[in-house]
Amino acid sequence: MSMKNKQNLQFFEATSMKGLYNNMQEWQVKNEKRLLSTDIQQDGDMFTCIALTNPTEVVLCDEGGMPLKVSVVNDGYNALNVIMR
Repeated sequence: MSMKNKQNLQFFEATSMKGLYNNMQEWQVKNEKRLLSTDIQQDGDMFTCIALTNPTEVVLCDEGGMPLKVSVVNDGYNALNVIMR
């Protein structure tokens, strides 16, 4: 099974922590994605952040690598019901 590897690295920078926060917040709203992890460092007079986004291309597979059949269950909350073949 061949799958394309999607990029999930993001880079942000600003002259202040508040500016960095605003840049990251604006990116999240615009792209409708959450950040999985972040590393914030000061680089000279700039605040920088390398972030990983949540992957959206996750495929659940069985032990043999075959995709699982799934159905979405909604009983007042979001859940995933995995059906083994």
